[in-house]
Amino acid sequence: MLEDFTRLAVAFARLLRAAGMSVPTDRVTWFAQSLMVLSIESRQNVYGCARATLVSRPEDFPILDACFASWWLSILQQTFSAESQQITVAIETDADDGSEDREDLEDADGVQSDMTLRLKFSATEILANKDFAKCTEDELAEATRAMDRLALVVPKRQTTRKVHSKARRGSIDMRRTAKEAVAHMGEPIRIRHRINGNRPRRIVLLCDISGSMEPYARALIRYMHTAVAGGIRVEAFTFGTALTRITRELNWKDPDVALERASHAVKDWSGGTRIGDALKKFNEQFGVRGMARGAVIVIMSDGWDRGEPELVEREMARLSRVARRIIWVNPLKYTPGYAPLARGMSAALPYVSDFVEGHSLRSLIQLAEVIAR
Repeated sequence: MLEDFTRLAVAFARLLRAAGMSVPTDRVTWFAQSLMVLSIESRQNVYGCARATLVSRPEDFPILDACFASWWLSILQQTFSAESQQITVAIETDADDGSEDREDLEDADGVQSDMTLRLKFSATEILANKDFAKCTEDELAEATRAMDRLALVVPKRQTTRKVHSKARRGSIDMRRTAKEAVAHMGEPIRIRHRINGNRPRRIVLLCDISGSMEPYARALIRYMHTAVAGGIRVEAFTFGTALTRITRELNWKDPDVALERASHAVKDWSGGTRIGDALKKFNEQFGVRGMARGAVIVIMSDGWDRGEPELVEREMARLSRVARRIIWVNPLKYTPGYAPLARGMSAALPYVSDFVEGHSLRSLIQLAEVIAR
């Protein structure tokens, strides 16, 4: 019995993956087990199981809905139809109306047009999931332009400074209460309160620009420009064989001007990588002195390091003692079978709060969500 439900779950997972949705194996197992408990008699129950077990991102719901419709109809045909008919699922982009393909499918397979379910996805949706290293120049330019629409939400931290509270909570603001009581013959008509205020946390972005990161460095620097130029508390650094602060260079609204200024400021493009030396310089000159205290540190690197891993471990431990969170963005993490075996990566990982991908536009959108948490 379990094998039957597993076969159904695997078939649906393959359809989702073909449509561009990431579906890990463990989620497919959960989906199969839930089908065994609830059976497949109710469409609503099966759809609810799929949403609960297979979807991890809200933007994947449209893909799930489109694929589920075709998959459920195929199950009905196999289960209740005495004479099974074939259902063809075709995936096309908005650049192709699919008229020629539809004729080919009908001629080749003898499938009627009303039995052909077509899943249509926009070029923007496809580009969002495409690896930066596999993008053409035009696709990379389009992806970087899309970054202008990203809004980085900065997490807040509570301060000791008191501010006025409109709600009736917090400590009593004696000064404001007494001042308003004067206008009412000394009667405190309304009790005013104070609470601790909030202020944005500082975000520090450190991007690896060594030779191994060359396919991703351009897009990541563009992402850093979007954050810095957004007017929030963001500091930007690059590192390879040296550490370079480029916050001032990226603080221009025009991305072309900002990236040109940054390219002149950075002298170690596409060279070697010394993560430990870069972290040591950052800690000594900027981080421990105050820039990293209570901040969210985002390190964008594949973890390949020519230096000593002991230095990376020591400086990461030092940084973790003052920073609020350390997020490591690795463009290679999405690769099937990836394991953090690089010396720099394995030395730094115990001190990392969040280990995320950074190979595509969608992964950078997810990075913004992780930072906001």
